[in-house]
Amino acid sequence: MTRAYNFSAGPAALPEEVLIQAREEMLEWGGARASVMEISHRGRDFVALAEESEADLRALMAIPSNYRVLFLQGGATQHFAQIPMNFARPDQVANYVVSGAWGEKAVREAKPYVQARISASSLDSGYTRIPPRDGWDLDADAAYVHYTPNETIHGVEFREIPEVGGMPLIADMSSDILSRPVDVSKFGLIYAGAQKNIGASGLVILIIREDLLERCPVNIARIFNYSEHAANHSLFNTPNTWGWYLASLVFKWLKAQGGVAALGERNRIKAERLYAAIDGSGFYTNPVSVEARSWMNVPFFLPRAELNPLFLEEADARNLIGLKGHKLLGGMRASIYNATSLAAVEALIDFMGDFARRHA
Repeated sequence: MTRAYNFSAGPAALPEEVLIQAREEMLEWGGARASVMEISHRGRDFVALAEESEADLRALMAIPSNYRVLFLQGGATQHFAQIPMNFARPDQVANYVVSGAWGEKAVREAKPYVQARISASSLDSGYTRIPPRDGWDLDADAAYVHYTPNETIHGVEFREIPEVGGMPLIADMSSDILSRPVDVSKFGLIYAGAQKNIGASGLVILIIREDLLERCPVNIARIFNYSEHAANHSLFNTPNTWGWYLASLVFKWLKAQGGVAALGERNRIKAERLYAAIDGSGFYTNPVSVEARSWMNVPFFLPRAELNPLFLEEADARNLIGLKGHKLLGGMRASIYNATSLAAVEALIDFMGDFARRHA
């Protein structure tokens, strides 16, 4: 078997060490004499895993004690709707800052439950920059401010956490969580689908400031109520035990790599080298403003669209997969999350240079 260098945007590459351990423990996990997928989620063994994985995540992200951590089913898209259900009244306003396609979707899914108000947008630039903070039109009485720190499709990211006064700041960190240090105390809620930097799809992690849980209404189904899940330590219903287990292994791997500070430095280097290769090629282009370029998702375009199929075919032959751009933009996209090594990025750069020399 030859594993390829995987640049998929999500589900994305997992650390090989994690996959090997999961393979070895597939039939018998620890002393359970069964797979982690076959035992009770309320049994002693799984509860111990749940508690240890939360402790590891808290250590990795320096999560303050007044925040609850939830491991729930689903993905970020589900919580586009569930967040306003829990934290806003239907007659309230919520501020949304839109810097790409996922921000647009967050607004659309929230509208049945709150007056979702676009307070800032960079649509006019084709989502190639971040909306300047001094141009945001925030409703001071709004329930919260929502934004997407990293947009996977358009490849733009916020370099700084925006200041929004006393309103809770809510962030969809699906694609950049654990990629570098972040001050959790500046947020009311951080949520993230697992399939990029945490583990397998089907799991979503929420980090919620405790005072926000007091807003959760009693007139919604308990399964949608965050306070219910918090009271039951994410075990109100049967969780995604396999996804939770894989996340626990990734957290251990991250700690062994030196934590998020070490990964942040590694991610910075990977991104800088790839952008330098694009900018210096005279062949490939990236339209995103330099100050807003994502460390996680790097879209790039060839000079002629008819070269795209050949590029992907030759890349696949060189063991480079997952490079096809999103259907909204076309072109190419290299997603270089935590598990994508510097060696993978260098292999991509070498191929891109060779392709450009032959097809310029």
